Parts: sequence; structure tokens; C-alpha cells
Amino acid sequence: MADLNERIAVVTGASRGIGRAIALELAGRGATVIINYQKNADTAQAVVAQITGAGGQASAFGADVSQEEGANALIKYTIDTYGKIDILINNAGTTRDNVIMMMGADDFDTVIRTNLRSTWLCSKAAVRAMMRKRYGRIVNVTSISGIMGNAGQTNYSASKAGIIGLTKALAREVAARNITVNAVAPGFVLTDLTSSLPEEITQKLNENIPLGRWGTVEDVAKSTAFLASDEAAYITGHVLVVDGGLAM
Repeated sequence: MADLNERIAVVTGASRGIGRAIALELAGRGATVIINYQKNADTAQAVVAQITGAGGQASAFGADVSQEEGANALIKYTIDTYGKIDILINNAGTTRDNVIMMMGADDFDTVIRTNLRSTWLCSKAAVRAMMRKRYGRIVNVTSISGIMGNAGQTNYSASKAGIIGLTKALAREVAARNITVNAVAPGFVLTDLTSSLPEEITQKLNENIPLGRWGTVEDVAKSTAFLASDEAAYITGHVLVVDGGLAM
């Protein structure tokens, strides 16, 4: 298991779901983790308590990272408090699904702003500090929807495809400063949001997954931690698909 001792990691949207699992995984490997949240302060503090209760180091910081002032404040807090930022996990995201004929412009703009713009803003703020230190690991959480497309998700698929393009472009920009930029693309993952789906729907979706099961948040977290570690030091501009073979 890759050692992340003395690494300072920021995880956006980390109060629940995949973000929470990533934060716990990084902390379990020795990183100090900043739990970013927008609204759920109590759940964010619960993640901090779980990490510190296990002997790790963590703190929470509320900010809307789809806004420039929020993204800048998060990175400034991290550097002011811990002296540096080594790892940035851009996980903040949302969905507003609908067929295109019924999708409002606000539904499109909100998803692009929350998913794609936040990734760009946080990366921009973090890269300044990483370049000075000549070290950094950025991992962006995209989706197979950004690779395959998904009906009813023109906004979400566009945002996640945009994250893939951003990942590759930024990887080229900062590689000379020993900063890697990669992405992880989950497939169907069991979370609080998907656990309420009727069993017949999950079974039908399973038929399209070669491994025959949905992914877990831990599957995504372990893959993300690998890309954030020095074991992946010679990997950049890569999209690691974690989908049980769905998109192959």
C-alpha cells in the first residue's frame, strides 16, 4: 500500500460518497486530509472525526469551489494551515438529469459549473503552490459518462468529458515541474444516492458489466490513492477507468 506520510491532500466534495471514501483512504495511508464541503458541515465534521479517531490528521473547510473565491480560499487555507499542498483530488460534482428537450439552461450551466469549472479553478489555485515546490499530484474524478455518453445526461457527460480534456492539457503544462495530472473514471458505483434504485434496475444494469457487479466507493478510492502516490510517479495524462469492464 502506497505510503502518503507527510503529504497534504485536499479532497473536494468529501463529505459523502466517493469523496468521503477517497478522504478516508488517503488518511489511512498517512496523508493529512482537508475535507472540503459546500453545505454539509455536520457530515464533513463526521469524516474528520472518523479520521482523527483512527489516529489520522484532518480538518474541514467549507467553500463553494465552483466559484473562484471559494476555490482560492480552500487552497489558501490549506497552505496557511499546513504550509503546502501535495495532492489535490477534484471530486466535487452534481447531476441534473433529463432528456435534452426537457433540460433547462440552468440545469446545464449548474452541472458544468459544479463539475468542470470547479476542477479548473481548484487546479489553477493549487498548481501555483505545487510549481514552487516542484511537486504535485492532481487526480480528477470524471466518469464513464464522459467516455461513452449516457442518455439523459448531456450536461453531466459534457462536464465529465471536459474534465478528461482538462486533465490531458494540464498534464502537458506542468509535467516539467514534477506534477502529474490524472483522472479516474468510475462506472456504476454503489452510493447513498444509488442504493435506493429498485433491484430490477440494478440487476438489468449488472447484465452490461463484465465483472457482474456494481463498483464500490472503496474501488474508486483505492485507484485514486494509487494515482496520488509516488508509485504512479511516471503516469500522467492518464484516465484510469474503474467500471468492471463496462466501457471496454
